[in-house]
Amino acid sequence: MKNRFTPIALFTCCCLTGVAGTAQDFHLSQFYEAPLLRNPALAGIFTGDYRVQVVYRNQWNSVTTPYQTGALSGEARFPVGKQNDYVTIGVQFAYDQAGTTDLQTVLAMPAINYHKSLSSDRPTYLSVGFMGGITQRAFDPSKVTTNNQYQNGNYDPAFSDGENFSRYNYLYVDGAAGISFSSTAGNGINYYIGTSYYHFNKPKVSFFANNLVNLDPKIQFNAGITIPIGDDVKVVGQFNEARQGVYSETVAGGMVGYALLKEGLASDRMIYGGLLYRYGDAIVPVVKFDLDSYDIGLSYDVNISSLKTASEAMGGVELSLSYKGFFTTSNSSLDKVNCPRF
Repeated sequence: MKNRFTPIALFTCCCLTGVAGTAQDFHLSQFYEAPLLRNPALAGIFTGDYRVQVVYRNQWNSVTTPYQTGALSGEARFPVGKQNDYVTIGVQFAYDQAGTTDLQTVLAMPAINYHKSLSSDRPTYLSVGFMGGITQRAFDPSKVTTNNQYQNGNYDPAFSDGENFSRYNYLYVDGAAGISFSSTAGNGINYYIGTSYYHFNKPKVSFFANNLVNLDPKIQFNAGITIPIGDDVKVVGQFNEARQGVYSETVAGGMVGYALLKEGLASDRMIYGGLLYRYGDAIVPVVKFDLDSYDIGLSYDVNISSLKTASEAMGGVELSLSYKGFFTTSNSSLDKVNCPRF
């Protein structure tokens, strides 16, 4: 006999936007590999003129139908005027499929970020970014099960589920804005801090067309730092906190990087290892390889929340890949000391 509670609970959590008027956006453990999902003002803060990033996440295999998330983003940076200012244009695509009913979220959001130089002798920038686009949500009604379909303890799909969904998919316009500050300190230390505001237009969402509710805005706080330790080692710290409605998520941690081939910290080939902690939810071991223009990251969530009994402490595996480079034109920042880098 099918368990009557598990599918219902999963569907209820996934479709909360249409029932209770609140929801939590999907998340990534390697959040630093998807900057546009954190803050549009973090676009363009990297070493290079352009960057393409892909992140894929698969979680909860041990509990239910796996939740899958994919994110693809691209950024390109260009100088503006005769100063040291830059503008970055980018785009973020993302796909998320959650739970038994295959609740899907698909988004496409172009972004623009202006980097204002605050110093003539070192890369110190105040950046303001905006992002906006279309999001679609949908689910498979044939996979919905409810209490109405149980008679005398037996499940019968022939019975009506008793639900009255007026639509199984919908579109809405969404937007985000953010600000960040990036600079350097003594001895080669690079850092950034920022904050962002997502869903500022409070889009109306629901699978019930006559009962639309506002999607809660999400505020995020971002920070990162790179500290050289000796000639071949550096420490990278990352932090992100998100607050959306009654939900909050804090992730912090770091990695230690070692330069390969004895090339020092100027090397474009490094190996990293470290640990992230999602407060009250998971411990995340992570490794990363910098191989010239390519970065490859791998992490795994070890669940420590109240779900750990059902999940057997298993969370999700996540893989990231990025490619960055410089333009071969006079607009390239390759030989410019004063440009946004991290």
